[in-house]
Amino acid sequence: MGKPRLSTASIWNMSIGFLGIQMGFALQNGNASRILQTFGADVHELSWFWIVAPLTGMIVQPIIGHYSDRTWTKLGRRRPFFLAGAIVACIGLLLMPNAASFTKFLPALWIGAGMLMVMDASFNVSMEPFRALVGDKLSSAQRTEGFSIQTVLIGIGAVIGSWLPYFLGAWFNVETNADPGVIPPNVIYSFMIGALVLISSILWTVFTTNEYSPAELKAFGEEEVDDGGGFFKNLSISLKEMPKTMRQLGVVQFFSWFGLFGMWVFTAPAVATHIYGLDSSDTSSATFQESGNWVGIIFGVYNGVSALYAFLLPTIAKNIGRKKTHMVSLVLGGLGLISMYFFKTPNMLIVSMIGVGFAWASILAMPYAILAGSIPLKKMGIYMGIFNLFITIPQITNAIIGGPIVHYLFGDQAIFALVLAGVCMFIAAVATVFVEDIDEVVVPKI
Repeated sequence: MGKPRLSTASIWNMSIGFLGIQMGFALQNGNASRILQTFGADVHELSWFWIVAPLTGMIVQPIIGHYSDRTWTKLGRRRPFFLAGAIVACIGLLLMPNAASFTKFLPALWIGAGMLMVMDASFNVSMEPFRALVGDKLSSAQRTEGFSIQTVLIGIGAVIGSWLPYFLGAWFNVETNADPGVIPPNVIYSFMIGALVLISSILWTVFTTNEYSPAELKAFGEEEVDDGGGFFKNLSISLKEMPKTMRQLGVVQFFSWFGLFGMWVFTAPAVATHIYGLDSSDTSSATFQESGNWVGIIFGVYNGVSALYAFLLPTIAKNIGRKKTHMVSLVLGGLGLISMYFFKTPNMLIVSMIGVGFAWASILAMPYAILAGSIPLKKMGIYMGIFNLFITIPQITNAIIGGPIVHYLFGDQAIFALVLAGVCMFIAAVATVFVEDIDEVVVPKI
């Protein structure tokens, strides 16, 4: 007996927590560089501070995947982990923009970087079990829909998170400027609201979604997890037995996420200098804060586009295949990133972000839909965790070499980091050609 087909409402309920996770993630992505620069970080140092984010993800996600495969509680096996992650993430969201209040104990820059690490670690604790939950609950026929709905919610949450600082200032007259070394109130309040939405959305999923018991999974024909091995043994065996499709997707993911990380880290300084004409040392003027708020707006644009595009992904993938869908989306993202070099006004960056939105939607859905059909269901958690290595390793690589590249090769002109990110999207699209999607069903052409 196979898994029952779930209603669309059930799939939305099991994924709603992603709205809060991504709202927090968007607040981090859109404002962390600005916050760290305000606390004293130089442009070429930003990627080094950001390294804590993927580094913690690389360590945390395989561990969470391993233990969530083996954890059975009254809340199930995935829900305890993303609930715990949400609580810690809320603490990070509340403390990061307020780091200047703790300078009696440590420099604000250290505290801000530490909260960046706490937030990303906790986002990873929450995110991996959500991905595995789709594999647990949905049959192969519904998985593309499941990951696409997650992408819709990710987009909605990210739009809200990205635009919130701007609209608190524009619509509610919350102060958008502050003294040097201090974060403006509109950013602080945005992080507080993000924390509230994060915990609320996670609780929604916890209370509306049941997980299949071991007996039910066995009835569906899934093998029970072998509890005889510890984490390192399981990790070693899983790496050795990694499916071919997963290894091929690893190349695609490497270049996709290398590019994304460069975009997140360097868009704020690139827009400030290349579009607004500011000096890279200007981190306290009203124009710098205006530039930072506009970065939030354009990040909201690409997330909004991804949410809309995600509705179309199942239909597009059904007709032309998941690989071609992903290839085209990545190319559009690459064009969007490279176009930022040629545009000279803030409004034109909206066009750039439309292309990025297509790529972002596909990156969040297609690789997982392809992957889920190639891995053993009993090891869904550990393999989803291992798959995260193909996301974190390229970010760590960029964090190590991105700053020196911008400093020594690009002469501290952050805009060229965005051009490089676009080239990486093109390389990822080419690598997609060589991926084997073993359980894809494509509608034949008439």
